[in-house]
Amino acid sequence: MRIARVLIDGRPRILVQDGASARLAPADHPDDALAAIESVRTGAAAGWTETEIGEVEFLAPVAGAGKMIAVGLNYVDHTAETGITQPERPLTFAKYPTSITGPTADVVVPDHVTQGVDFEAELTLLIGRRCGGSTPATLDDVAAYTVANDVSARDVQFGDVQWTRGKSFDTFTPLGPWLVTADEFGDPKGHRIYADVDGELLQEDDTAEMIFDVPTILEFVSDGVTLEPGDLILTGTPAGAGGFRTPPRYLQHGQVVTVGVEGIGELRNRVVYRSRLAA
Repeated sequence: MRIARVLIDGRPRILVQDGASARLAPADHPDDALAAIESVRTGAAAGWTETEIGEVEFLAPVAGAGKMIAVGLNYVDHTAETGITQPERPLTFAKYPTSITGPTADVVVPDHVTQGVDFEAELTLLIGRRCGGSTPATLDDVAAYTVANDVSARDVQFGDVQWTRGKSFDTFTPLGPWLVTADEFGDPKGHRIYADVDGELLQEDDTAEMIFDVPTILEFVSDGVTLEPGDLILTGTPAGAGGFRTPPRYLQHGQVVTVGVEGIGELRNRVVYRSRLAA
């Protein structure tokens, strides 16, 4: 099953695709992907209106998140290209939920703050139920998977020493276009993950190449930390991001970044420098 949020008559609506059938939730249905999954599983969505996906505008598949936990240096080749020693346990950091934006929305760069904006393709988990704390989370606690671009201001990221601010500017976490439920997505290993800039493929790997696989990440981040329904976990990026190339290739005004994960879909976001908006 696939769940999306789309814009209909200026309002967000839930769209569910189950096999060949696409159904639109009624306007009074909660703007909540997890509620939509529950509606389908309980049969409450049986009467939803069948629709054609067509040219609808996709929004971020979640309206927000309580926590966003990200993992750094989690692909073998990416860790090697940074010159940093491979971590012995997952390296985690936070992103602000206000950085979430849609799969086709502009990434607006505050270029008075940063001149070193980069892209990172990431498989992302949506937590479906309260878990963790005293009992670490497992794959059974993952409701769905989606795609994220962990947009990163490298000069801010490394200038601050800690990473949160440089990865959390508004619009710096495009998500979507779909949430794919765990039963349809299957084993999180073995999916192609990639990113291109203006059509040039710059990142390509397989999620099986994670240093710490999804079960290990879940166990680590939830040990002593309660995860809530709607929390998001970004699982790391493969090699090839612009900031680690020689010379570095940071994103420029007007470039378009496409990020995808096999079995889910693609983000396609234009980069817009804020200073150009006022011009």
